[in-house]
Amino acid sequence: MTRAVISGYYGFGNLGDEAVLFSMLKLLKEQDPNFEPTVLSADPGFTARTYNVKSVNRWDTMEVIGALRKADVLLSGGGSLLQDVTGVKNIFYYTGIMWIARMLNKPVVFFSQGIGPLNSRMGRFLAAREANRAAAVTVRDEESRAELQDIGVSKDIVVAADPVLGLEPEGISAGWGFITLQAESVDTSESLAGISVRPWEGEHWKHELASACDYLVEKGMQVVFLPMQQPGDLQVSQEIAGMMKHESFVLKRACSVQEKLSVFKNLDLLVGMRLHSLIFAAVLGVSPVGISYDPKVKNFLSCLDLEPAGTTCDLNKKELCDKIDSALSLERQELMQKVEPLKKLARRAAEAAFNIEIPSK
Repeated sequence: MTRAVISGYYGFGNLGDEAVLFSMLKLLKEQDPNFEPTVLSADPGFTARTYNVKSVNRWDTMEVIGALRKADVLLSGGGSLLQDVTGVKNIFYYTGIMWIARMLNKPVVFFSQGIGPLNSRMGRFLAAREANRAAAVTVRDEESRAELQDIGVSKDIVVAADPVLGLEPEGISAGWGFITLQAESVDTSESLAGISVRPWEGEHWKHELASACDYLVEKGMQVVFLPMQQPGDLQVSQEIAGMMKHESFVLKRACSVQEKLSVFKNLDLLVGMRLHSLIFAAVLGVSPVGISYDPKVKNFLSCLDLEPAGTTCDLNKKELCDKIDSALSLERQELMQKVEPLKKLARRAAEAAFNIEIPSK
C-alpha cells in the first residue's frame, strides 16, 4: 500500500479527532515513508495546510470517488465513527464511503475504530455488513470488539488502541504550551490542574465540578479550562468557571494539536470529560481523572486500571475530590508503565493496514 484515502471526522474543529489524524499519519509514515494519504475533510483547505497532505471535500461525492479511484485502500478511522447515539446518519455516511470503495474494488480497513453504541437495527446491520466485508478490522478496545461480535461480525478482529496513544512524550516540548499559558495570565510557577469539559445536558454535574475546582484552588493549584472543540467547549467552560468561588482561567484561543499537547505537558492533573483530553494526559504522564458521559471514557480508563469519578448523571463533589486526591498521589512512572503497553497496541492498526492484499489494477 502506498496511496490511501482516510475517512473520519476531520475538518470539524474537534481537537480530539484532529489528534487522531495527526497520530495516524505519524504511525503510517513510520511503516512507509513514501505513504501518500488523501484525507476526506469538512475543511479540505485546512486539512491540507495543517498536515501537508492531499485532501478533498468529504461531502462531494465525485471528489470522493475520484480520490478512491486513485487509491490502493480506504482507511476508515479512527475515532467513534460507527455509532448511532447522535443519529443513524453517521452510520449511513461512513458505511456509504466503505460501500463506494468496495464498488471500486478498493479494500477497506477499519483503523482503530471505536464501535458503538449501536442501538438501531439499521445501524447494527450496516456496521456488521461492512465489517464482515472489510479486508482488515482493527478496533481501539476490547469493548469495541465485543460490540462487533455481538452484532454478528465473524471475521478476525484485532484489538489495537487509539492512535494518539502511539505518540512519544519526548517529542513534545512544553515550551510552546508554557508561552500559551502565560499569554492567558496563568502563573506557570504554580501547580496546574487542567479541566476539559464538553456541552452536555443537565446542570447538576456542572455545579459539582465547579465545587471540585474550588477545592483544587484551595489545595494551592491553579485551574485552567482547556476547550477541545470551539465554540461549544469554550462556552460550557466559561459557564462552569463562572460558578466557581475562586479565580480560574479559560484558554480561549483555538490551538493546533501540537500546541494543545504542549499545554497539557505543563499540567500536574487533568480532570476531563473529553476522551482525548484523558488520552493526552496519560500519554504525557499527567494524572487523569475522568467524568463519563459515554462508555468510551470508562473503556479507556479501564485500560489504566482506573474508574471514572462519576457520570454526568451522578457526579458529586466528594467522590470527585477523592479521585482527584488519588490521582495527585499517583506516581508519574506508575502511570507511564500502564500506558506503555497501549503504545505498542496503537501500532497494530498501521501494521494491519500494510499487511492486506492490494488487488492488481
